[in-house]
Amino acid sequence: MSAITAYRTLLRTVGPAYVLVAFLGRVPLAMSQMGTLLLVSQATGRYALGGAAAGALAVANAVGAPFFGSLADRVGQRSVVLVQSVAGAAGLVAVVLVTEGEAPASVIIATAALAGLATPQIGPLARVRWAPVLRAAAGGGEEPRRGCRAGGGEEPRRGCRAGGGDESRLVDAAFSYEGAADEVSFVLGPATVGAVAVIIDPGGAIMVAAVVLGAFGSWFALHPTAALTVPDGSEPRSTTRVISALLVALAVAQLLIGVLFGATQTGSAVLATEEGQPGMAGLIHATLGIGSAIAGLAVAALPERIGYPSRMVVAAAGLLVLSTPLLLVQSVAQLVVVIALLGFAVAPYMISNFAMAGQVVAPDRVGLAMTLLAGATGIGYALGSSIAGRLADLGGHTPAFAVTVTATACAVLLSVGVAVRARTH
Repeated sequence: MSAITAYRTLLRTVGPAYVLVAFLGRVPLAMSQMGTLLLVSQATGRYALGGAAAGALAVANAVGAPFFGSLADRVGQRSVVLVQSVAGAAGLVAVVLVTEGEAPASVIIATAALAGLATPQIGPLARVRWAPVLRAAAGGGEEPRRGCRAGGGEEPRRGCRAGGGDESRLVDAAFSYEGAADEVSFVLGPATVGAVAVIIDPGGAIMVAAVVLGAFGSWFALHPTAALTVPDGSEPRSTTRVISALLVALAVAQLLIGVLFGATQTGSAVLATEEGQPGMAGLIHATLGIGSAIAGLAVAALPERIGYPSRMVVAAAGLLVLSTPLLLVQSVAQLVVVIALLGFAVAPYMISNFAMAGQVVAPDRVGLAMTLLAGATGIGYALGSSIAGRLADLGGHTPAFAVTVTATACAVLLSVGVAVRARTH
């Protein structure tokens, strides 16, 4: 099955409306951090407070994601996502009210954290839906046999996936699409915030995010595909280890990609400011997402015989090779070229991580695995931004980009370890 045929089949299976809803439902999360930073900084005149509020929102969302993912595994996605969408929308409105109401800094930060905690991770949860949706479309095929999971749930043996080669190919294509959709959302989100902030104000941008989350997050929760995530009460819940060594390694892999995002964005902002073009920082970083989205869609065309561990190693090597020129850039024009090329290795790396995470846990724990990796990415972003920012204060953009390169070097070492472990289990 070709990649184009696979994407057409996916679209035909769920319908265009679901694809649109699942995409728009994840955009508010991408809008909220940048929107909070701009709103609080402008309203209070304190950039440190704006950064603290945005960081609190991001970290709270990352920490809460695995809890809500696990809860969705136990009771199904519908009620969890619906409550989170409504609460998250209310939380974003509250951020605007307390900020514009000149509340104390502690109240602003706490409100931002609560808003982040309540906002659902729709991207990871959308990944969870594809396997049951495709099984239902194929006539209710059975779950993969538990005996097919070699090493007590570590790595599935090749050929054990339910539904044969076509279904496996469709799942690969679904994860490729979701990776691309995530990248586009994290380009569109900040861009939307910037546009609305110019047309109205930063508070209006947060309000738009709240409306989109309340509408499309709730629609995603109520979509018929959500019913397929409700566990079968007649089957006992898996008793195998939830957090395996391989899953932890994959979470660390995502933490490293988060460090890459945070450090690269910080370095881009510093260089753009040094060049007298601070407003270019967001556009520069957006080129990373564009290249990543293109590469993400192309991953579905890779032969199935090239397993995810091998893809992870190659993509990690690509990250290291393509990020190293960041240490040499001295102008915005040079930076745009380097970041655009770097993006082509990002999505293949992330897609491999998420796909393997879905395979190393029991079917009734996939929501936890997906949100755990998403949360680790958020923590890594905050960590990368913080470290790069401190180094940039000391030496400018080059030390900030050194954090990016260090993260990619660690990613190579980790990916080799994952590949070796996968081959020995």
